[in-house]
Amino acid sequence: MHFARFPRVRLAHLPTPLEPLDRLSKHLGGPRLWIKRDDCTGLSTGGNKTRKLEFLMGDALAKGADTVITQGATQSNHARQTAAAAAKLGLECYILLEDRTGYQSPEYTHNGNVLLDRLHGATISKRPGGADMNAEMEELAEQLRSKGRRPYIIPGGGSNIVGALGYANCALELLAQANEMHLKIDHIVHATGSAGTQAGFVAGLVALNADIPVLGISVRAPKEKQEQSVFDLAAKTAEHIGATGTLKREHIVANSDYVGPGYGLPTPGMVEAVKLLAQMEGILLDPVYTGKGMAGLIDHVRKGAFSKDANIVFLHTGGSAGLFGYPDMLELPGYAA
Repeated sequence: MHFARFPRVRLAHLPTPLEPLDRLSKHLGGPRLWIKRDDCTGLSTGGNKTRKLEFLMGDALAKGADTVITQGATQSNHARQTAAAAAKLGLECYILLEDRTGYQSPEYTHNGNVLLDRLHGATISKRPGGADMNAEMEELAEQLRSKGRRPYIIPGGGSNIVGALGYANCALELLAQANEMHLKIDHIVHATGSAGTQAGFVAGLVALNADIPVLGISVRAPKEKQEQSVFDLAAKTAEHIGATGTLKREHIVANSDYVGPGYGLPTPGMVEAVKLLAQMEGILLDPVYTGKGMAGLIDHVRKGAFSKDANIVFLHTGGSAGLFGYPDMLELPGYAA
C-alpha cells in the first residue's frame, strides 16, 4: 500500500506503542492481552481521530480550505481533535454538537472535551438530539461561503474514505511492530462507532493478507446496522487503496451487546473496565468508547471466547478527556480521614 500518493499532514506521534497488559491478563486468567496506544497520538490529549485527520486535513489544504466544519456528540473526541488540528494548521474551526444523551449537568456540557474545544479556539454550537447533522453542516458551509470563506466539511468521526486511510495505514504500522516483536496477533478488538476506524483497519489488514480477525464493539448502532456501515466504507476504502475485490462480508464483525441503555450512557461493565485499566495498568479509558470496548473484551475473555495462549490486541482509541464530563459515574471514594 502506497500512502504517500495521498495528501497528508503530519499531526500524530507515530508509531504509537504496542504494550502488554500483564496485570490485567493475569487478573482475568485468560489470553495474553496487548494494547495499541492510539491514546498517545499526541495532538491535544490524543486519540484515534488524529490518524484520520492527517489525511482529512491534508485533503482540506490541498483543496484550498481555510475553514473546517465537523460535528459530533457533546463530549465528542473527534470534535476536540479536529479543533486541535485546525489550531495547529491555522484554520478556522466550527463544531456542531448534538445532544445524544440528554445530560445537562455543567460538567457534561462545559467540561471535558467541550472545554478543550473552546480552549483550542473552535466556535461551537449546540443541536438537539436527532438533528440532521449533515444538513446542518452544509447549511453552515453555505453561510460561510457567502462570506468569502472556503469551508471543508469533515464528517462525524472523520469517517469517510479519506479518513479511513489513517487506519489502513495503522494496519501496516501494527504488523511492522508485531513482526519486530515476533508477536503473532490472533485477534484485534476495539470500540466501533462512526465506522471509519474499523473500516480502515480491516481494509488495510485484508490488503496485507494479514488474516487477523477484528471485532468491533459497537457503542451505538445494532449489530446488523453497524456491520453494514463498516462493510460499505471498508469496501470503498479497499478500492481507494488499490485492493479492490479483497474484502468479504465475513471480514466485518461487530457486537452490540455492550451498548447498554444508549450511546454515551454508562453501564456497569464500562465502569468496571475503566476502573480495572486505571488501577491495574495506569491507563485511562473513556466512558463512551474505550470503556465499553474494553468491557466487551473482558466479557469475551471471561466467557472463553479466546484460547488461553492467544495474543489479543485492544486498540485504545483515546478519549480520556471525556472522563471529566462524567465525574460522578465512577463513584470513587472521598478523602481518607
